[in-house]
Amino acid sequence: MKRNLLIQFLGIGGILGLLVSCVTKKDNEEFNVNNMIEYCVDKTRSTMLTLDDADSLPRNIYLYQKNWNKVGIHDWTSGFWPGILWYAYEVSGDTSILTQAKRFTNPLQDILDVPVDNHDLGFMLFCSMGNGERLTKSIEYKKTLLVAADSLATLFNPKVGTILSWPAMREKMNWPHNTIIDNMINLELLFWASKNGGSQSLYDIAVRHAETCMHTLIRPDYTTYHVAVFDTIDGHFIKGVTHQGYSDDSQWARGQGWAIYGYTMVYRETKDKKFLDTAINLADKFIQMMPQDKVPYWDFNDPSIPNAPKDASAAAIIASGLLEMASYVKDENSKIKYQEVALCLLKELSSDKYLSGNKNQAFLLHSTGHWPKRTEIDASIIYADYYYFEALLRYKNLTSRF
Repeated sequence: MKRNLLIQFLGIGGILGLLVSCVTKKDNEEFNVNNMIEYCVDKTRSTMLTLDDADSLPRNIYLYQKNWNKVGIHDWTSGFWPGILWYAYEVSGDTSILTQAKRFTNPLQDILDVPVDNHDLGFMLFCSMGNGERLTKSIEYKKTLLVAADSLATLFNPKVGTILSWPAMREKMNWPHNTIIDNMINLELLFWASKNGGSQSLYDIAVRHAETCMHTLIRPDYTTYHVAVFDTIDGHFIKGVTHQGYSDDSQWARGQGWAIYGYTMVYRETKDKKFLDTAINLADKFIQMMPQDKVPYWDFNDPSIPNAPKDASAAAIIASGLLEMASYVKDENSKIKYQEVALCLLKELSSDKYLSGNKNQAFLLHSTGHWPKRTEIDASIIYADYYYFEALLRYKNLTSRF
């Protein structure tokens, strides 16, 4: 079997690096990634037939609902449904899905028609048009992505060394300049643009942002703040706080996921070992905190654990990030460890507990969006589906090599 061939290739000694809790009878059952990818493609096909308006995009499904609640193109999650369509087309070759991918991607070009104060252009446009450009080489998509990268770069403060998040927070929270850990993901747009006709300065901004966040958003123990607040006079780091986590000094689970995924991507683009080392340390911290079923609670420090909500979206992001990170790790024991943790996460997400099945239109159940505001609690959320699908495709690509 391909999985056994993979283990042989990486070395039996690597198995010793697995967490004992991951090696159970259930976890040792064969994981059929092709079945799970087919599940995602089938659900994508059935959902796309129910969506009438191309500028009204799936975001969430609450308990006891069956169908997606929609948002407009300016919502930060607008790129994930088109991204899912592109992934489904990529793996299936189904031209009817390609038609829908284009139909839901094209309206996003209008995102740039409003004044630019949006740090989420990477989420919105790179997950959608970035995948579209990769698969079709569309000149129009490329042009839009280059404009989006230049727009994102206008939020960079060279005194601070990061891209501004949430401009409205400057007045609302009295934060002179703030940056959220989520923003690591948007750097991929800048890296791509710098290689595809954009300025070298876009690359430099992305690297500087990542370096600054290494010393501010990441704590000495490799947990993460959600938000870093900076002074704009001399650029110094004022404090770390939370917006969606339990408390300023707690570990918001999705934040750790954004950090693992983000620093892995920065290493891919720069080949600077300090970024891979950071991703590894962040991943090891996650593994240290990981609960028995691997899927994290929404915040690792919620005092109501084990009764706190889970966050399948964090698990999906981390699984995808770990699979890429493992491909860069040289030590075979460490490589197999990170791949196995990712596989354990995928297996749990692919179980009856987390798969939506016929319950609703989504792939997954049990994500947590914003606990402090009591929104999207124990819900299906579109970005959980996107990163779950991506992680499945990464695992398939990994195992198909051997």
